[in-house]
Order: sequence, then structure tokens, then C-alpha cells
Amino acid sequence: MNERSGPTAGQVGPPPGDGPMDSATEAFVAHRNLLFTVAYEMLGSAADAEDILQETWLRWIKVDLGQVSDQRAYLVRITTRQSLNRLRTMKRRKETYVGPWLPEPLLTTPDVAEDAELAESVSMALMLVLESLSPTERAVFVLREVFDVSYEEIAAAVDKSPVAVRQIAHRARRHVDARRPREAVSPSQARAALESFQAALETRDLQALLDVLAPEVVLVSDGGGVKQAAPRPITGAGKVARFIVGGLGKARFTLTGDSTVVNGNPALIIRVDGELDGVLAMRVEDARITGLYYVRNPQKLTRVASETPLTLR
Repeated sequence: MNERSGPTAGQVGPPPGDGPMDSATEAFVAHRNLLFTVAYEMLGSAADAEDILQETWLRWIKVDLGQVSDQRAYLVRITTRQSLNRLRTMKRRKETYVGPWLPEPLLTTPDVAEDAELAESVSMALMLVLESLSPTERAVFVLREVFDVSYEEIAAAVDKSPVAVRQIAHRARRHVDARRPREAVSPSQARAALESFQAALETRDLQALLDVLAPEVVLVSDGGGVKQAAPRPITGAGKVARFIVGGLGKARFTLTGDSTVVNGNPALIIRVDGELDGVLAMRVEDARITGLYYVRNPQKLTRVASETPLTLR
């Protein structure tokens, strides 16, 4: 692909201002939310996804657009390649991470929750399942299953043959299907479970917690070595409920949970004495909670004050 003149030194995104945009800038801005969503679903980190967008932009403005037949596909290809490189770097970073690692939660716009397919794809539960895939498997799964990209386009993005991509997609789909929620619950069912949990949490009611937790529930907490968190996942309703109530029983503070929508699904913003402590997302099946995901690491709580737009298109 031929290149045209590149950006000025230090330029990391479309130029500011209200003037007319050139065709490269116009295309990038039009697809920016899509590119962010692709990068975020591949990485589970909004900060890293923003870095990928900057890298994508710097490469995009060097491209000869006269030779690009599908600008959206080309931009997704650049984003995918940069995300794959970042995934491999993040894998090494996670190996030294203190305690369990959870995706960075995003306060999302109402339309994300209304799109069942998008809401499931960015849910904390599914994002955590994607962590168990290899970088290439994750890229192929996200592009094919979430964004419905053709095998040929995926092959160009991950530098594999279409035949190999089909095999990877089949393997990744089978792996994810074995671990994802068995069936989707309605937003109202999820909210009802969240409200029951919230009431039990604020009243520190052990029995009420046991009533809303599934027997096989798993609690995963992420403090990143900065905030206190369980060093490993806790499994079982009894253990999880006692861990929660026991921890609250020793503390002398006011704990509140504010209902919100994180990653397209009902969640709680947890505050201690009025100060942000963390974000609690959950996985609900058959009206009971099967997964609790509590992010306390302050470095991962920068996207819960304002909404982040996401899209599949």
C-alpha cells in the first residue's frame, strides 16, 4: 500500500477544531467508536484500547486512500494487528499482576444495554472467558462472532490463511461456548437480582445473600496490589456470602451501592463513606447470581464517571 505524507511530530489523533475534515480524518472519526470497541473487546483495557486508536490513526494517515476499496475493513485490520501486538505484551504484564486480573469496567450508554448482542459481548463475564483464549484465538473470535467479519478479511488481519482462520474460529467458539452463560437473562431479571443483592449487601444480611447467590457462584476481586482484594477466586455461595458479610462486619464505615450500567449490564458503583471504592459487575443465570466481579484497582476505575460509546457497526 502506498503512503502519503505523515503526521507532524507528536500528532496522535485527528486534529482539533471545527474546520472541514480531510477524507482520512472523516473516515477515522466515522469509525472511531467501532475501532475502540474492537480494541477493547480484544484487550479488556480501555487505556490500552485508546493507545491502539492512536497507533491506528498514525498508520491510517500514511495510507494512500485511492487504493483502499473498503475504509472500514482497512481500519479494522490496522486496529486488529496493533491489538494483537499489544495482547502479547499484556500477557507478560499479567503474569506479574498481583492477584486476579479483571477487565477494565466501562460506564456505557443506554443503547449498549438495549443491544443484547453487544451487551453480552462486552459483559464482564464474557470478557473474562475471552482471557482464556490465545491472542490469535481471541482476535478471530471477536472479529467473527461479535463483528461478523468475513474469514477472508480476518485472514488478512491476523496473517493466516482463510482455512486456518476457520479452524481457529471453530476451536475458539467451542472453548467460549463451554464457559459462557448457558442462556441470556432479560435486563429486568438481571436488575431484580442486582437489587436483591444490593439490599442484602447494605443490610449485611447473610441469609438474603444466600438467597440470591447460586450454589456455584464465584467471586473474583481485582485490587491490582493497590487495594485489598481476595488473592484468588472464592467459590460457593456459603463461602462468598461469609466473605462479604465477614469483611463488612469488621469494618466501621458506611457502604452504599449505586445502581448503574457497566459494560452494557446492570452493576453497582460501591462507595465507602461516600468515596468511590470499586465497581461490582455480576453474571446472572436462572434469576440467581453465578458470578461476582469486583474491580477495586483505582487505575481501572477511570471510565465509570462518564459514558463510553460502543458499537458493533
